[in-house]
Amino acid sequence: MAQLNFGGTVEPVVTREEFPLEKAQAVLKNEVVAVIGYGVQGPGQALNQRDNGVHVIVGQRSNSRSWDKAIADGFVPGETLFEIEEALERGTIICYLLSDAAQIQMWPTVKKHLTPGKALYFSHGFGITFNHQTEIVPPADVDVFLVAPKGSGTSLRRMFLQGRGLNSSYAIFQDATGRAYERVIALGIAIGSGYLFETNFKKEVYSDLTGERGTLMGAIQGIFAAQYEVLRSKGHTPSEAFNETVEELTQSLMPLVAENGMDWMYANCSTTAQRGALDWWKKFRDATLPVFNELYESVAAGHESARSIASNSQPDYREKLEVELKELRDSEMWQAGKTVRSLRPENQPAPVDVEV
Repeated sequence: MAQLNFGGTVEPVVTREEFPLEKAQAVLKNEVVAVIGYGVQGPGQALNQRDNGVHVIVGQRSNSRSWDKAIADGFVPGETLFEIEEALERGTIICYLLSDAAQIQMWPTVKKHLTPGKALYFSHGFGITFNHQTEIVPPADVDVFLVAPKGSGTSLRRMFLQGRGLNSSYAIFQDATGRAYERVIALGIAIGSGYLFETNFKKEVYSDLTGERGTLMGAIQGIFAAQYEVLRSKGHTPSEAFNETVEELTQSLMPLVAENGMDWMYANCSTTAQRGALDWWKKFRDATLPVFNELYESVAAGHESARSIASNSQPDYREKLEVELKELRDSEMWQAGKTVRSLRPENQPAPVDVEV
């Protein structure tokens, strides 16, 4: 196991050097990996495993868009694509990749097929951590573990096709067979992880829910909206406000931060930008720290999970969601973004040669 040094804190990680794909294939050679759900994480994980030589099948309701998508991706009904219950029966490792709300609804069916020696795999700690709300309690004679890619299923697949890996966390909740560790690491490698770092189910879901509501989506949208509103109120055009708020960050600066770190960015920007960033970042930290503390405590207390379950289980959830998404989509900022994106060079039509 490799070790990474984070400023004095040493953390063990598993890389593809000490656990190569060939080892993962050997561990999984007698397994049938049943991917239940073909929505957000399902396609990327299933396709990567299949391309890596793992015997993977998909369980999905027929006559659905996800069923049709699985067929379009090369899964064959009756051979590698089955109704959910048949896939559960055939699988020795059940990759439970339905949404959190759907996992609750499907759990009695899944539990029925968790015979001794099988493994139950998650990519999110929600169902297990909040089992007092979800009632997802696995039998004692199956392995229970997770691999959580640090990105979307789309990113997992795209990076796999580019020959890269998306980092993932892993955790073991229950080791009934004595093989849980090798099974979970083999699956982590097979789905296309860059490296794997250890966590537990509670820490995974606490950090995940905080991140989604924080810097990954909620907080960043709030900061975007606030800066855009200030610039527009001071007379800046939509194009200027959007470019200074979103476009420059996402298209120019964040790729450089991803490659080199924020310290490198501070050291390599103009002296004016450097001075301003150094003067203001702690003010933003101090202003938002109470909000992040409030957010984490809400996650830990189970308030966020309870709200998600109650909201996502409503029969009119999709209709209400569309109203909220429409508010974002129709806002001036993201309408400006749509126009700006269309003007990127890669989205422009190729020039046509005209003979004179």
